[in-house]
Amino acid sequence: MKLIEKSQYTVLKGNYAVAYGVKLARVEVISAYPITPQTTISEKLADMTATGELKARFITVESEHSAISAVIASSLAGARSFTATASQGLALMHEMLHWATGARAPVVMVNVNRALAPSWNIWTEQTDSLAQRDTGWLQIYNESNQEVLDTTILAFKIAERVYLPTMVVLDAFILSHTSEPVEIYPQELVDEFLPPYEHPNAINFDDPRAIGAFARPDYYMEFRYNIQKAHEEALRVFKEETELFAEMFGRKYDTVEEFMLDDADYVLVLAGSTATTAKYAVAQLRERGEKVGIMRIKLFRPFPVEDVRRVLSGRKKVAVIDRNLSFGHSGIFYMETKAAMYGAKDRPPIFGYVAGLGGRDIRPQDIIDMYEDMKRREEPENIIWKGVRV
Repeated sequence: MKLIEKSQYTVLKGNYAVAYGVKLARVEVISAYPITPQTTISEKLADMTATGELKARFITVESEHSAISAVIASSLAGARSFTATASQGLALMHEMLHWATGARAPVVMVNVNRALAPSWNIWTEQTDSLAQRDTGWLQIYNESNQEVLDTTILAFKIAERVYLPTMVVLDAFILSHTSEPVEIYPQELVDEFLPPYEHPNAINFDDPRAIGAFARPDYYMEFRYNIQKAHEEALRVFKEETELFAEMFGRKYDTVEEFMLDDADYVLVLAGSTATTAKYAVAQLRERGEKVGIMRIKLFRPFPVEDVRRVLSGRKKVAVIDRNLSFGHSGIFYMETKAAMYGAKDRPPIFGYVAGLGGRDIRPQDIIDMYEDMKRREEPENIIWKGVRV
């Protein structure tokens, strides 16, 4: 790892890592409504703005719908803008998530993955963010608190190059309220990586224009075409910016992370902090002589189809472990992975496991059990439940 002069090394909870990432990005406008387990992000940022540590405007509002509306407006006015939420709060934003994409507002939002009600539950599950996958937001998932800080900075750079809103995602409590060592980079280095935000169509009273105006059928489809092209461009931009980030900060990220895959016959696919548990389990399996590795999905939207095909083609079997569920179908990472592999040469059988909903523990032995179950099975299944009591 590259050692950066003037970096500060400290121990931070995931939510505070977000706040320091926002500060380093020199965000100008913040609006957020408190909701567990996101609240300490907005509290920390409110403290930073109140003391002058962060020179930004913090807009207090009465709901998450208003929070996202405020930062869409500030982004279109030319200010680097940020919000954070979780679960029901993200669901309340749904209407305006579409609006942010259509307006090409490069807002960055952190979503702390939390299960949706009812029944009421404040623990981790990915269904809240994945339920927004068709709103047009970029979505980036994280494994550690250092990665959370890094990705918050990266998200602004990527969003502002392709003019698309971007969601940075971390697991409730496992990351948000758990302390880990984090490197906080010197401000001047981040400034070199992330230049000031300039929107080419920022609101200008001397040059008035309509934003989000009425579009007849003979114009509307082209707007959607351009958003899709921006997502395709975002794949290239993501790789460019993560390469530059690695050169400047010494940490390399990619659309997917490969762990012990050089000679692996079997692959476990997952996203988020569960990957850390899975790596521990895979290391144990390797000691037993099992040829198994991990593909961790970091970039979910746009979905990295070519990288997924490159990693998974030619394997004997693949198991996708989802901490989420699309009712009536399967786990969502499973269906996306299976769709990406459709038509690929040497496509392996792909098995779908659902585990850890509502924050239920996923332990190393659970990962080992799912791996051994996959090896025994002859035919794939869309949902294989792990840990459910029926």
